[in-house]
Amino acid sequence: MIDYTHRQAGHCESGTTSNLFKHYGMDISEPMAFGIGNGLYFTYIPFLKVQYAPMISFRNIPNTIFKRGTRRMGADAVVIKKFKDPKESMDALDRNLEKGIPTGMQVGVFNLPFFPPEYRMHYNMHNLVVYGKEGDTYYVSDTVLEKPQTISYSDLQRVRWVKGAFAPHGKMYWINQVDKDVDLKKAVTDGIAKTVYEMTKIPIPLLGTKGMRFMAKDLRKWPKKHGKEKASFYLGQILRMAEEVGTGGAGFRYIYGAFLKEAGERFSNPTLLEASEMMGKVANQWREFSYIAARNCKARSEPVEDYGMLADMLTEISFKEEEIYKKLDKIKI
Repeated sequence: MIDYTHRQAGHCESGTTSNLFKHYGMDISEPMAFGIGNGLYFTYIPFLKVQYAPMISFRNIPNTIFKRGTRRMGADAVVIKKFKDPKESMDALDRNLEKGIPTGMQVGVFNLPFFPPEYRMHYNMHNLVVYGKEGDTYYVSDTVLEKPQTISYSDLQRVRWVKGAFAPHGKMYWINQVDKDVDLKKAVTDGIAKTVYEMTKIPIPLLGTKGMRFMAKDLRKWPKKHGKEKASFYLGQILRMAEEVGTGGAGFRYIYGAFLKEAGERFSNPTLLEASEMMGKVANQWREFSYIAARNCKARSEPVEDYGMLADMLTEISFKEEEIYKKLDKIKI
């Protein structure tokens, strides 16, 4: 059993990354891990279907936060992307635990036995840390939940080897050593620059703020193009990704705003503090968007709260976010 402190968090991967840093004596908050590791992202791929609806993601690909965060923070870290077979991955985990290394991993949530039924879905990008083993029982820190959990050998192997989109293939990651003399200002600056690039400068219309506007155009057409029932199903997909899966729309903006605030206070930078306040207001708009979209899905909305209104709201949000990223693009910390 490793002396590992479980802490709840707003998002699984940024919470896991923060907790692993803290285990090695470096007090990196979840917002700092999220911002430095580029947790903020947006993708809309209408021709790729996930659970029979367009693929929408508010997060970067799995392990981006951990990999970029540890690299920018100068930590000696390891990510094993995939193993040949389940036994090999479980043996590797056991060897880490014997060495006293708390180990993060990517899993599917549908078969997690300690997850409440309402949380379970076919989502394979969840993150947790295993920090002990007794017989065939493993001790787990899952930042979604208030307290540590346990899981059997067979169940842990099952969720590590679930199939489907973003199948984890036994993926696991950990920190060997941290650099306590790291240049935090450079790590923050590099993290902000990369997020600005990914949200505004990639010349692909399906990514970042351009992707939000692309989705808004499609959203406006859904009722006439697909019919009321299918349009509502697609709208529900946006809600799942924005509010339930991986923290999503408003939640990520609140975390990123907290990152900007913490960095602004640490480096006495008023521009970062201003950007933080702006991000908080955008997060509130995302929450309002989700509220009206949910009313629409449940047929409780007013006539004015139609798909056109939701498309207008999403377009406005995209431009408000773009304004923040342009401000951050010019910043000198």
